[in-house]
Amino acid sequence: MIKGQQKKLRILQLTDTLNPGGAERMAVNLANSLKLEVEASYICCTRQEGMLKRELKNGVGYLFLNKKHSLDLRAFLKLKSFVKKEQIELVHAHGTSWFWGVLLKLSGLKIKLVWHDHYGESEHLKQRNIRILKPLSRYFDGIISVNEALKNWAQVKLKSQTVVQLNNFICVSDRSNTDSSLKGSSTDFKIVCVANLRPQKDHLNLLAAFEKISIKGVSLHLIGADPDTAYSKKLRKEILNSTKPIYYYGSITELAGLLHQAHLGVLSSRSEGLPLALLEYAFAGLPVVYTNVGQCKEVMAENALGVPANNADALAAAIERYYSNKEFREQDARCLQKRIKKLYSKEEVLPLFLKFYNNLIKDNGRYK
Repeated sequence: MIKGQQKKLRILQLTDTLNPGGAERMAVNLANSLKLEVEASYICCTRQEGMLKRELKNGVGYLFLNKKHSLDLRAFLKLKSFVKKEQIELVHAHGTSWFWGVLLKLSGLKIKLVWHDHYGESEHLKQRNIRILKPLSRYFDGIISVNEALKNWAQVKLKSQTVVQLNNFICVSDRSNTDSSLKGSSTDFKIVCVANLRPQKDHLNLLAAFEKISIKGVSLHLIGADPDTAYSKKLRKEILNSTKPIYYYGSITELAGLLHQAHLGVLSSRSEGLPLALLEYAFAGLPVVYTNVGQCKEVMAENALGVPANNADALAAAIERYYSNKEFREQDARCLQKRIKKLYSKEEVLPLFLKFYNNLIKDNGRYK
């Protein structure tokens, strides 16, 4: 138990799905981590269960609503009844699940409502649709933003008086995929990219960069969910048509074992919030090449190679630079791992969440 914290709050994490993704993983991380720090920790999946359900620890209360649409009365009444029965004091809504958090307050429940903004398009905030979000944000007792840009945006655009920026954090799993191996030759220099197959992650830019690399004995390993969209179909076709060693693994929840088999972690996104993949690479001791979007540069500092988004030449050059200088990449990897463990570990970040929660309860929403 974290020193100085009192075990008394009853907190529910509210998320639309438990499919692998940054917002969903943070909801699970918080539910699991809070289990020993508060009186009761719960998580509610409103719409679709997924692989992350298997990561929930014993003792975390769980509710699945199987919501069919945004105004599914049966599902909402089930959620309201659960919150009342379990005497939940604070609902922490992740991403788009904020709407049902607001409905809970409007239904008369005396709860504190926190919205966690994981928005991954930080470079395009001017285009964000807030027609419904803005007026209803007055019901948020607090907003947690994953980066400074989102915090500043919320303070200007939304109606909650309490907005803070808190880092995402990584929980080191007590399980790992020791039975799974990265494909290819045992002598390959293995590059791994953990990202769902969505346009925002810009795998096509990564594939273009990989095609430009003339070094032999390098393989690319892609891990992430395939949502079966036009983009993901195009990407899968590009992978199949490539003559280079590119391997796709689908969704994998326990990554530590596979990441330790890699030599380099890459993220080629065109937009980001605060990607958990970068933290996972660093915890695994990998050197990292990333595109300089969202909070990535602030997270990595000077301990990784950042390149402009949508620039395959720069991405290829950075990969080759690390490949050709083992001492350089290993030194960066050590420094990065030390930095991330200090700033983005559960031990460092969870106390800040608990302080935020407790101040909302004690001080009527004023964060100190």
